[in-house]
Amino acid sequence: MGKRNLTLQVDEEIIHRAKVLAARRGTSVSALVARQLEDLVEAEDRYEEAWRRARKAMGDVQAGGGRRWRREDLYER
Repeated sequence: MGKRNLTLQVDEEIIHRAKVLAARRGTSVSALVARQLEDLVEAEDRYEEAWRRARKAMGDVQAGGGRRWRREDLYER
């Protein structure tokens, strides 16, 4: 996928602090924000996948009459 620009409105103090943080990390504010958004989306994807697996497992219990829960089923990565 290509990259696109995004315009945000952020408090001046936060922008100043983000610039300092970015400079310390040798990157840009844009890169910091992009990484945070990527992390947020990836976390949501993992949550949705875990929820899908949990719902499937619950359906299996209801349909199969007595399936035992395994920790691996719930926390598989």
